[in-house]
Amino acid sequence: MIAALRRWLDGDVGHSFRSSPTAMVAALIAFACVFCAAFAPWVAPHNPFDLATLELSNARLPPAWMEGGNPAFLLGTEDQGRDILSALMYGARISLAVGLTSVMLSVLIGVVLGLLAGFLGGWVDAFLMRLCDVMLSFPPILVALLIAGVGRALFPNSQDELAFGVLVLAITLTGWVQYARTVRGSTLVERNKEYVQAARVTGVPPLRIMRRHVLPNVMGPVLVLATIQVATAIIIEATLSFLGVGAPITAPSLGTLIRVGNDYLFSGEWWITVFPGAMLVLIALSVNLLGDWLRDALNPKLR
Repeated sequence: MIAALRRWLDGDVGHSFRSSPTAMVAALIAFACVFCAAFAPWVAPHNPFDLATLELSNARLPPAWMEGGNPAFLLGTEDQGRDILSALMYGARISLAVGLTSVMLSVLIGVVLGLLAGFLGGWVDAFLMRLCDVMLSFPPILVALLIAGVGRALFPNSQDELAFGVLVLAITLTGWVQYARTVRGSTLVERNKEYVQAARVTGVPPLRIMRRHVLPNVMGPVLVLATIQVATAIIIEATLSFLGVGAPITAPSLGTLIRVGNDYLFSGEWWITVFPGAMLVLIALSVNLLGDWLRDALNPKLR
């Protein structure tokens, strides 16, 4: 593990990372957010979703450094008496889980369909590209509302379990198109190169050519796009949760926390909304900066 990390740091991409202060700071911020979210049960000072520990007398306390604040609640509390700092860690856990899961599913679907469209061509290519055009006409919010409506009608007693499936499915159904188009364009270039023609002449099956030869050479742009799309997926999840379609109120994500705090924004309890919003911006910005760096690092023209 350590040897592999040392080889990576000594390579072109590692050198680009070490020579970019912006990428290093963004990676540090992203790592801190992911670490706090992944280990929230051990890092968070309180369990904000344990109803037995909540006291309404602690509701809407200001941050600890303000008058009336409690040192036990560093960033204050929200309307139910939950610790804002702990809620941010648990909320980021949900947002990151939904964002990463939806992006991985989008990459899987988009890469497979993009390879088939670019390598096979003909009616397969035409059909898949028209399907992409159709999917682009449906925004994630509309898809989420449709899936949520159908799911609630079919499973009226499974609202909490259904909420996360709605989020992942809505983001995935509208997110795979970009990967499919990116992989298709790269595959159209790769399939006419000499190494692919040589594999065809020697009788290598098309599926093996796509998996062993074409796929490794088209994954560079996909990795860059996936990194950037993680931030987009997290923002979409927050938007859906803010509208009430996403994570349930019993296990709120960052979007749900912002929606709860929005009711108190103009009554003086600004911290209930500002801190979840700042956390969301921090995660999205750090991931986007890492995506921009990765795009430049993997582009040989910029080395």
